[in-house]
Amino acid sequence: QRVDPVRLRAVNGSPPCVPLSDRSPWTPATMPIFGDANIRKDDTRLRIFSGTANPSLAQEIASYMGLELGKVNIKRFADGEIYVQLQESVRGCNVFLVQPSCPPANENLMELLIMIDACRRASAKNITAVIPYFGYARADRKSQGRESIAAKLVANMITEAGANRVLVCDLHSSQAMGYFDIPVDHVYGQPVILDYLASKTISSNDLVVVSPDVGGVARARAFAKKLSDAPLAIVDKRRHGHNVAEVMNLIGDVRGKVAVMMDDMIDTAGTIAKGAELLHQEGAREVYACCTHAVFRYATFTPIP
Repeated sequence: QRVDPVRLRAVNGSPPCVPLSDRSPWTPATMPIFGDANIRKDDTRLRIFSGTANPSLAQEIASYMGLELGKVNIKRFADGEIYVQLQESVRGCNVFLVQPSCPPANENLMELLIMIDACRRASAKNITAVIPYFGYARADRKSQGRESIAAKLVANMITEAGANRVLVCDLHSSQAMGYFDIPVDHVYGQPVILDYLASKTISSNDLVVVSPDVGGVARARAFAKKLSDAPLAIVDKRRHGHNVAEVMNLIGDVRGKVAVMMDDMIDTAGTIAKGAELLHQEGAREVYACCTHAVFRYATFTPIP
């Protein structure tokens, strides 16, 4: 289309412009597509990567979902620094990083942060940190003056590293979910424990759920409701120091019952061992100890009487 040169003269000091034709050569059918035409905007491609904390767990998760575990290069330098490089593209992908903060907690936590940063810089669409064992969850409040709330600090670090979502399993206290400024999925290991107890064919009239300390009453009460609303007992525990517990007395009746002690984790097993001893002294017929996170700090095990 020819343009009249007169129409190109400036009007009121405005620069001249060329009028566009109503018949543009570009139509929806002929409009060029920039980028990869095979990638849709709503693409929900999944990538699962594992750190060095528990690669077998990540492999089982990937196999269950029918996916291959993502390839990542993780190594440590002579001075202990951690190096992470993804061996495949994650651009526009939903990435799940499986890395519990089990011992050594600091090493595994730092590795998770670097993996999150690597995925963020590789233009991942969403990054979900899968942390089955959130190691710093016990430091969720100040019980004494001048203490650190490390659970909040770790939550801030994971958020600032670039995670969009966190998935955890059986936190020490549910309030720790509020420390994150991103969505948190809190899953529970109760169904697995319930299936195990069901295999023991224990009469519901003989069961009593025992909380090993006052702080676990809410967890034990929720568990008791799943066991035909079984009665509840509480172990009164007094701590004289970290990882040192002394059982004082029992609140509730366990005589002639099958006692099920429910806790989120077993570290040194001092609480469970002394609790089981007390329950036998109070007349419990059998004692089962159930937990989600079996830390077991000491390698040797002593049978509980």
